[in-house]
Amino acid sequence: MLKPWFRSVWILLFIGAISHVAVFAQVQIDNSPSLSTKANPSGFPLIVNGKTAPILFSQEDYKGVHRAISSLKNDFKMVSGNSETFSDGRYKVIIGTLGKSGLVDQLARDNKIDPRTLRGKNEKFIMQLVKNPAKDVETALVIAGSDMRGTIYGIYELSKQMGVSPWYYWADVPVQQQKNLYFNINSVYTEGEPAVKYRGIFLNDEAPALTGWARATFGGYNHQFYEKVFELLLRLKANFMWPAMWGSAFYDDDPENGKLANEMGIVMSTSHHEPMARAQQEWKRHGNGGDWNYQTNKQGLQDFWRGGIERAKNWESIITIAMRGDGDEPMSEDQNIGLLEQIVKDQRKIISEVTGKKASATPQVWALYKEVQDYYDKGMRVPDDVTLLLCDDNWGNVRKLPALGAKPRSGGYGMYYHFDYVGAPRNSKWLNVTQIQRVWEQMNLTYQHGVDKIWVVNVGDLKPMEYPISFFLDMAWNPNQFNANNLLAHTEAWCAQQFGEQYAKEAAELINLYTKYNHRVTPELLNDRTYSLENYNEFERVRDDYRDLLIRAMRLYNRIPKQYQDAFDQLVLFPINGCSNLYDMYYAVAMNKKLAGQGKVEANKWASIAEECFKRDSALTYHYNKEIAGGKWAHMMDQVRIGYRSWNDPRNSIMPKVLYVEPKQSQKIYAEKNGYVSIEAEDYFKAQPGKQVHWQIIPDLGKTKSGLTTMPVTEKLNPDVYVEYKVDLQTVGKGTLTVRTSPTLNYNENKGLRYALSIDGGPEQIVNINGHYRGELGKWQAERVIDTKHELDFAKKGEHSIRIRPLEQGIVFQKLMLDMGGLKPSYLGPPESEVNN
Repeated sequence: MLKPWFRSVWILLFIGAISHVAVFAQVQIDNSPSLSTKANPSGFPLIVNGKTAPILFSQEDYKGVHRAISSLKNDFKMVSGNSETFSDGRYKVIIGTLGKSGLVDQLARDNKIDPRTLRGKNEKFIMQLVKNPAKDVETALVIAGSDMRGTIYGIYELSKQMGVSPWYYWADVPVQQQKNLYFNINSVYTEGEPAVKYRGIFLNDEAPALTGWARATFGGYNHQFYEKVFELLLRLKANFMWPAMWGSAFYDDDPENGKLANEMGIVMSTSHHEPMARAQQEWKRHGNGGDWNYQTNKQGLQDFWRGGIERAKNWESIITIAMRGDGDEPMSEDQNIGLLEQIVKDQRKIISEVTGKKASATPQVWALYKEVQDYYDKGMRVPDDVTLLLCDDNWGNVRKLPALGAKPRSGGYGMYYHFDYVGAPRNSKWLNVTQIQRVWEQMNLTYQHGVDKIWVVNVGDLKPMEYPISFFLDMAWNPNQFNANNLLAHTEAWCAQQFGEQYAKEAAELINLYTKYNHRVTPELLNDRTYSLENYNEFERVRDDYRDLLIRAMRLYNRIPKQYQDAFDQLVLFPINGCSNLYDMYYAVAMNKKLAGQGKVEANKWASIAEECFKRDSALTYHYNKEIAGGKWAHMMDQVRIGYRSWNDPRNSIMPKVLYVEPKQSQKIYAEKNGYVSIEAEDYFKAQPGKQVHWQIIPDLGKTKSGLTTMPVTEKLNPDVYVEYKVDLQTVGKGTLTVRTSPTLNYNENKGLRYALSIDGGPEQIVNINGHYRGELGKWQAERVIDTKHELDFAKKGEHSIRIRPLEQGIVFQKLMLDMGGLKPSYLGPPESEVNN
């Protein structure tokens, strides 16, 4: 069944779509819950005057259900603002698992709920209002599950309906408080059974970011850490996990880890190269000192594997079988298919001996990862009850699928997918580069080919993969709810859950675009040669894509309520900001190298920009690690992304190499192009100082680049103080020179400020820029410049000098514009002309 937040969008998308009439018919009746802050006759009071409805549950129910109920009570507290329940006993929330809860079983016997909706179902819950469920109870909101996880999912569905995002902890999504909240439901609500049996994530490649954060926050990958992860998974209706394994071992690091997973309802397994419920690190810690080689150390490996099964035999888990080389490497060439089949046979014997049951009674998985698929393609087979875990190519492209109409296997098929990867050609770890459109296309292909036993995705550090994780797990629950035309609707609904309806559409557009841009090339693969500077203006266009997106993200960040800004920064703004800065840096490096190759001094400007971007990357890292959410996410952005020389991480970020060009005075000759020359005042050919007077650039003064004036303003100007500019003209004849100065009043007893101008050492023209001022408001004041025009005559093509000699202090020159017939009107004047080589 469709999610309540998705159903209205789904209906609109399919109105009139003949090919989807059956789907549309299914969703016309909307029985999904809704919430109101005002009482109504059919509404169930969850919160009244800040007090919450009491919760009834059976002590004999599963511990995992009890844990989820504790979470619900905390969610009630976050929403209501306190932990008090209202004393009116007429309204109760009743929670329990059919066959495990006396309360729910009694409701079934009294025909208050229909047990047929739950009996024999997998992970299903129902939610309904029941009149007179017990003595002195007028109405109960009943959440009942077919099994432990079904009940837990129902509990967390109520939390989500109340406004508690599954990401409230992991992305600091705030919970809006309500003093009154009523739950409205017309009939029995359920989301049915999941389409994929096991749905989960793999924490992988987790150093330095997640590892550093876990150590700083919890002291390592212990049960306090995993409790937060497991709760998130259950809120997202997931049930499966491969734990962190770079330098860590789930069962060995903390003996409580395995117990906690089983209690909370998370089905644990070990990654594709860690067989028999054993971590790779455990072999290093507790192996018998022999090689990870079945031919030379058979007994040592069997003893090691037996210990893993002994430890996990009473917990719900899926046992990884077969074998790869040590350290996630291929096995040696002499270890053939026959040997691998014998390894599987021996492992299944150990499983049977330890559990006292047939091997087929214990769920097992064989991961066809990398070269292991080659063994399968060459004929290696495992028993039919073993799940075949197919894989993508680490970059989101599915490698192998069962043939349509293939003979069913009792163990079925799974898919191991990647949002994160460590390997050639480059690691992909820093930021989310996953388009949900691609995930949908590949995982829909996967599901339609009958792969529905296990879906597990490598999410790296977990953050910042929040949104694609949500999408992947939503799709795993019901792949058929999605099609090519409604994917953005899911993004909008997800953003509404995190930031509120008012900001959802724009936030969703930002996520949709930044993942589209990031999917073009991963940050680790990006460099100054990725895009073309010369063809189609490509590099500038993609850089500007990010800049425009960043402007939109910053504007929305400053509009949303302050309490949402930390979440918005993590989920939307930071990924855009970080990548936009990276594109700025590499574009600057590309421009620097291009201009340096041409011997142009402008290359130095781009070198400085690249260096500033490199520094800004560190500042952004500091902001995420130390400032967002008060420093909660220390180390989470420690992943290096600049300075790759090979596939794997450099030890530290490395500033890209830039080139500097030594300035030459002769280069300050500005060439006429398109009938004009434009020169910024500070870019003179020569500035001649006086005995007590020097020329001073005032950075950023004025409309364009800077201002140029003489200092100190109290010293008398000698006739030998001047500034000179050189131009290279292609046009012969008359021209108009505009000298742009900052607005200045005739403060010197109304005399005005003057300068003398000459061409090629010829006669001087003396002008007074402001002697005419009589106190009226002039246009030049509003425009904040004084433009003085000179009619000039150039007798020949080629180089000419323009000399300006100030006669009074206080004149600030900004720009010179020489019109030889091609200057067009503009407010700022044209950009500065190019200099001759």
